[in-house]
Amino acid sequence: MSKSNLKDKIEIALEEIRPFLKNDGGDISLIEVKGNNVTVRLEGACIACSVNQMTLKTGVEMTIKKHAPEIENVINIGY
Repeated sequence: MSKSNLKDKIEIALEEIRPFLKNDGGDISLIEVKGNNVTVRLEGACIACSVNQMTLKTGVEMTIKKHAPEIENVINIGY
């Protein structure tokens, strides 16, 4: 799979989860796709949220892997 096709799948996944984040005053940006790793940045209210790591693993990572199963890790770089 080409890198741009993989990136498109990840963007689709982020669009799927974004409404939930925005509902709580947050957002997410795709920073980089490198190999089987995705780097994102949680933004807004998600930065200081006490459950942002749970959101990252159970929400964001799970949704990305649903659209792009070859992805192994999703990493948040913070702000």
